[in-house]
Amino acid sequence: MPGSLLDAAAVIGCPHGGRVTPATTPSGGALSQGVAVATAAHGYVVTGCPHTVAGVPSPCVLVRWTADGSGVTVDGAPVLLDTSAAQCFSAAFVPQGPPLVQAAQRKVTVR
Repeated sequence: MPGSLLDAAAVIGCPHGGRVTPATTPSGGALSQGVAVATAAHGYVVTGCPHTVAGVPSPCVLVRWTADGSGVTVDGAPVLLDTSAAQCFSAAFVPQGPPLVQAAQRKVTVR
């Protein structure tokens, strides 16, 4: 599936306006504009989500990505693309919609 590589510098948000960031800093042998490429092995957290259900706060707190089988791996883990399937979840693991990835052109280098 075509798409741009995700890395720690990618601008990602939850569907309600929260900010999605890596829980762990991606590292490995592939760089995208000097930043390590993200893989399915990395966790992502959400901060600042204002989502409520019936007036009760239910913010997105984490994102789970599904690598799309492009066959490209870094350190044995599939890379994440801006087109990879993903879902934001509340603290109770209730699905709350897919994250929004800001489109960007990325140049790849291999160390």
